[in-house]
Amino acid sequence: MPPMEKDDISLPKATVQKLISEIIDDDLSFNKDAREIIIKAGIEFLMILSSMSSEMAENDAKKTIAPEHVLTALKELEFDSFIPFLEQALTEFKGTQKFRERRDSKFKNSGLTEEQLLRQQEELFKKSRSRLHQNAPLPTSGEASIDETESTEHAKQEPLE
Repeated sequence: MPPMEKDDISLPKATVQKLISEIIDDDLSFNKDAREIIIKAGIEFLMILSSMSSEMAENDAKKTIAPEHVLTALKELEFDSFIPFLEQALTEFKGTQKFRERRDSKFKNSGLTEEQLLRQQEELFKKSRSRLHQNAPLPTSGEASIDETESTEHAKQEPLE
């Protein structure tokens, strides 16, 4: 894949606008040109930080840029004041990752095959539909019920591999 031209790179305008809106006072506005300058500055900052982080990884004879490389690069670029905030954000992120891993391993360690888990899920859906139909009016003549439609659609689906 050929490298992107610098002009092809951008940040999501809506996200940048939301960040700006959260920071500035409600009685101030931010015009489009000012937002574009912030986007361009953000891109430039990210490119410099990425380049410096890459150098830090190379200095450690690593092929993957790790968080410590980014933090070292920030220090080299004299953005030391960012580091405590980013270390806290990294700690929080790692905490959410551990939660996800525990949740994923719960299914892996259940001792059930994927097919068995899918059957259990189908059974739960079936019970839910049953409860839903107990509270819903019956279909008029000529209309297929949800169960009939879903079972026909389900039969058309190919089995999971």
